[in-house]
Order: sequence, then structure tokens, then C-alpha cells
Amino acid sequence: MSAPAWFTAPLLAFQRAFAVAVVVAQGGIAVTGSVVRVTGSGLGCPTWPQCVAGSLTPVEHPAVAPLHQWVEFGNRTLTGLVGVIAVLCVLAAWFHRPRRRRVLVLALVQLGGVAVQAVVGGITVLTGLLWWTVSVHFLISMLLVWFAVLLVAAIGEGDAPAVPLVPAGLRKLQVAQAIVLGFLLLAGTFVTAAGPHAGDAATPRFDASVETLSQLHADLLFLFLGMLTALGFALNGTARKPFWALVAVVLAQGALGMVQYWTGVPEVLVSIHVLGAGAVVVATAALWIATRTRETDYRDVEDGLRSQSAGSSVASHA
Repeated sequence: MSAPAWFTAPLLAFQRAFAVAVVVAQGGIAVTGSVVRVTGSGLGCPTWPQCVAGSLTPVEHPAVAPLHQWVEFGNRTLTGLVGVIAVLCVLAAWFHRPRRRRVLVLALVQLGGVAVQAVVGGITVLTGLLWWTVSVHFLISMLLVWFAVLLVAAIGEGDAPAVPLVPAGLRKLQVAQAIVLGFLLLAGTFVTAAGPHAGDAATPRFDASVETLSQLHADLLFLFLGMLTALGFALNGTARKPFWALVAVVLAQGALGMVQYWTGVPEVLVSIHVLGAGAVVVATAALWIATRTRETDYRDVEDGLRSQSAGSSVASHA
């Protein structure tokens, strides 16, 4: 039995909506993860995949405050929501005609990423919030945000190989900038791991100077800004708008980081800073996309149409 037409030919608007939703969800779960940390709820559910031994949901426990249980359980529940959105992205890409391989692969990256994050989250809990596992957990989220932005763009562009709109030197600079962004995010996780918000009062901190790590984090931010400034002198056309958006987000994030440092890292600013980190990743990915273009690969379209025609022929003879 063939699937109904309303399912096999989803509207492009719905496909794009699912992709945008997965960007928001992947960034949002990083923010809720920060809420877990700043409230000291990282071990609110001390086991995994259950919340407490014998129960998937929070139950009264003499050693764990109810608030901590529900904060951690809420974050785990959101992982399920992200998974549902990722599944919708995959289904929309699979049933779209003609089927677009690049869109499908990017959607599958989101679904696979959710599964990986569930495992890493479990390892994080079972190791007592070991600091480097928390760092990996966050960095995977940021990587998935990047690929989610690529998914949104892929839905509205062709499938032919990317054609650069900037010289080779600027493309290399963008690659270097993306690498620096990765180190910048990593250094940010080090600062948090060594600071007061490690997820639980009993969790061992990263044994390093917060001041030294904060300086490293700031130095990487200045390096990222320097690269961005160099890009700005050469970019033109459609890349100018995402460039200025990235400049604004990075400056706001830097200012917020300084306020955090001067005010003793208040909890609410930690979560806002994590939200800002996600915004920097989104804006950097958007600038990356704006310096390349993809035309329609008509071979993919023809293959899809032939597949659809063959499917219709089989159905008519059934």
C-alpha cells in the first residue's frame, strides 16, 4: 500500500519549518543544559536511562531535592522532543519528491546526533559529571547547530557542488575562523568546569586557574574578531548582511562575558552566555553559507522524477 499523497509530498514550507525548529531545539537544549548546571541539578537524576533506580520519572528521594530532580528530568525530556523534530526532518526529506540526497543526509545527521547526545549524556551522569564529558556534550550540541543551519539553507538551494563567491584566500580564512570558533567554545567549557557552576556541589572542578582560562577564552575571542575584521574588508554583496549580524552577535557575547567576569559569574548570565554561543555558531554558519552558492543539479531532479514515475507505474498496475 502506498503512502497517501499528503504524506509523500510534504509542502516545502513544512520541510523548512522542521529544519528551523531543529536549529532552535539543538541550541535550546544547550541552554536548558546550562540551567541544569547553574541550579546544581546535574545529578538530580543520579542514574541513566532511569531517573532513579526503578523509575524513569522523579520520585521522592532522601538524597535529592525535588527541584533538582525535575530540572534534570525536564532536560532529559527535551532530548525526546529534539528527537521527534529530527525524525520529522528525516521523514520530510525522505518523502519529498524528487528526493534530495544532501537534504536527507543533513537531516540524518540531526537524528544521529540526538542518539549520540543521549549516550554522552548518560556517560556524563554515570561518571558523576566528569568535567570533560560535560564539555563534549556541549560541543556536540554546537556542532549539531552548525549542521542544522546548513540543513535550513540546503532546502532553499540547489544540490550541485558549492561554487565559492570569494577568493581562495578568504575561504582558507573562513576555515581557520571556524577552527578558532571551536577552540573558543572549548575554552568556554573549561572556564565553566573550573568555576562555581559544575552541575553539582560535590562535583570535582577542573583543576586550573579560572583567571588563566578566562584570559585564554578572551584571547581566542579577540583572534576570532580579528579574523572577522579581515573578512569584512573583502566581503561584498549578499555576504555583507550575515557579516554584520555576526559582528553584532560576537560583540554582544564578548560584552556579556566581561560582565560575567566582573560580577562573579551570576547564574542567569551563564545561561544567556550559552544562548549567545549558539547564536555565534548560527551567525558564523550563515556567513559561511553566504560565501558559496549551489545551483540545481538537474541529474538529481531527473533521477527523482524517474523514480516517482516508476512508482506511479507500479501502483497503476497493482
